[in-house]
Amino acid sequence: MKPDAASALIHHAYEPPAGFAAPQVGVFKASTVLFENVAAVRARDWRNKAGYTYGLHGTPTSFTLEERIASLEGGRHCLLVPSGLAAIALVDQALLAPGDEILLPANVYGPSRELARTDLARFGVTHRLYDPLDAAGFAALLSERTKLVWLEAAGSVTMEFPDLPGLVAAARARGITTALDNTWGAGLAFDGFALRIDIVVQALTKFPSGGGDVLMGSVTTRDDALHERLKLTHMHLGLGVGANDCEAILRSLPSLPLRYRAHDETARTLAAWLQTRPEVTRVLHPAFESCPGHAYWRALCTDAAGLFSVLFDERYTQAQVDRFVDGLQLFGIGYSWAGPRSLAVPYDLKAMRTDGALKGHLVRFSIGLEEVESLRADIEQSLKAAFA
Repeated sequence: MKPDAASALIHHAYEPPAGFAAPQVGVFKASTVLFENVAAVRARDWRNKAGYTYGLHGTPTSFTLEERIASLEGGRHCLLVPSGLAAIALVDQALLAPGDEILLPANVYGPSRELARTDLARFGVTHRLYDPLDAAGFAALLSERTKLVWLEAAGSVTMEFPDLPGLVAAARARGITTALDNTWGAGLAFDGFALRIDIVVQALTKFPSGGGDVLMGSVTTRDDALHERLKLTHMHLGLGVGANDCEAILRSLPSLPLRYRAHDETARTLAAWLQTRPEVTRVLHPAFESCPGHAYWRALCTDAAGLFSVLFDERYTQAQVDRFVDGLQLFGIGYSWAGPRSLAVPYDLKAMRTDGALKGHLVRFSIGLEEVESLRADIEQSLKAAFA
């Protein structure tokens, strides 16, 4: 009997020949994964990469990206999540329980602080902020209730580079888990695991993607038991990523070191020039002595991301600073960074830092892949128009 057309198409017997090889990884999309028999269903375990169970738990495409990110970071295990913030939330939820305390650097990524202030607080988890440049003061804050310490290098927006060795040593002495947001370093600027940090996360949205068009995060570990704890929560939350997004990042990864150096070189050139401008009182870039924590950066790094902030003189109004940003022609106004287009965003410094150590109107620059002289000319014309 000839099968009906639908059945014939769905159950077509053709299988393409094995042995196909190409520079790019194949894109495997699936929710349902087919098994050879019931015994295979019962034998496979979603917790390891020995086989496939369900699309949410991985396909050849996502497994390949996880392994490459783990290698980039110097880790053993990697989990992919829908964004960098999802990576932070996964770590928090997997490791914290009611009554626990989490410590965050005072210059932490804003949404991470809000997560602690709101959702974690609802579940009975408290938080405190610490000075990332003061390892002794940080050590004094640690208590029996402290279960997780977040590290960020460099600090979000204000760009302080922390005393990573000192902070990690103090936490390890108390047996407290440390987690590093390594988005700025991208697995290239320094080795977080060599510093004995327990967990390293990235917003793959930034440098690994490089296109400003993919949202994804990663959580990398070396410890098997810690990875399994994170993976259980990853499964319970139903976190997954799309195969096409994995493909986009896999395609961009080989150029990551080249792009990182290009962003860095242009950013340093522009930051050095802006230091000479009369409108600017301070440049915040870890590779510059004017940036808090520069000595800690110099001890660990030679590279730096294409990201820096400037403080405009207080004699100017916020309206003038906003007019400067609006007047930029090559710089987009938008969040995120590490894409091909340069960005500039003004921030309310008083809302971010309460210690008064930094003064003025802050604008953060994310330097893209445009030619440095074109960017310099654009900044100069807008400075003249806004602050004349």
